Amino acid sequence: MDACFGKTVGDASFIDERLQRITSRQNAKVKQLRQMFHRAAPNQKGEVAIEGMHLVEEAIRSGLRPRAVFFSESARERAHKLIPQLPSKTETLRLPDEVFSSAVPTETPQGVAASVSVRAFTLDDVLRSQPALIVIAAGVQDPGNLGTIARSAEAFGATGLLLAEGTVSPWNWKAVRASAGSMFRLPLVKVELHSAVDELKPRAIRVLATSSHKGTSIRDVDWKDPVALVIGNEGSGLPKDVLAKADKTIFIPQSPTVESLNAGIAASIILYEAARQRERP
Repeated sequence: MDACFGKTVGDASFIDERLQRITSRQNAKVKQLRQMFHRAAPNQKGEVAIEGMHLVEEAIRSGLRPRAVFFSESARERAHKLIPQLPSKTETLRLPDEVFSSAVPTETPQGVAASVSVRAFTLDDVLRSQPALIVIAAGVQDPGNLGTIARSAEAFGATGLLLAEGTVSPWNWKAVRASAGSMFRLPLVKVELHSAVDELKPRAIRVLATSSHKGTSIRDVDWKDPVALVIGNEGSGLPKDVLAKADKTIFIPQSPTVESLNAGIAASIILYEAARQRERP
C-alpha cells in the first residue's frame, strides 16, 4: 500500500493532504473543466469531462484513467471514499462549493467531477464481434435518448453504436449520465450514414430501418443473423433515402392510437427482442 510519512492512502489526513485547494473560478484547471463540459467532445488528449460520484466510479471500473478529479468542499466524505481508488498520478483538487458549481452543468451537482481519457474505436472494432448486432443512431438529438440507447445496447449484447450525422455527442453530460457508464465501455464510432450502410452490406450485415407502424414486426425478424438497427430522429424518423437503402423496415407492434415511442424506448424494446432470440438454443 502506498504511504507518505507513515500515512497510508486510507488515512483521512493523507487524503486531505493530497487534495490541492483551488479558490478561484478563473483558475486554469477550473476553466479547462468548464470548457470540456461545454465542448461535449474529447479534447486533443482524448479526454472528456464527467460529473457525479457514480459516473466517476463507473469510469474507474471500466478501466478509464482519470487525469484529474475535482471535489467540492461539501463532498469531503466522497473524496475520502474515492481517492483510495485513484491512481497515484491522478490530480485531486478541492474547490469551494460555488467555484465547483460554476464549472459543472448540473443544477444540483454531487460535488465530484473528473476529466478522463476515453477509448477511441474504429468500425473494424465494432465488426470484430460476431454475429454483429450494431445500433446506428441517425439524427438522435435528445441526449437522454442516446444515453438510454447506449445503456440498452450494452445490456442486450450490441457489438457497437454508430453515430451518424445529426446525432448528439455521446459525451454530452446528459447522454453520459443516461448511459449510466455504458458510454465508457461500448464501442462508439462516428460515421457518415450512407457510407456506413454501403460498408455493412458487402459484409452480409442486414440493415433494418425502424418505423412507427409500417413494415415487418420485430417478432418476425431473425435477429440471430448479423444486423444493423437504424434508429432515427425522435420527431421526423428516418429520411426516405435511408429507408430505401435498408434491407427491411421494421416496427414494434403497438396500439394504433399511439403515434410512436421515443427513440430510447423503441431501441430498448427492439434490442431486448434481439437478445431474447439470440439466447434461444
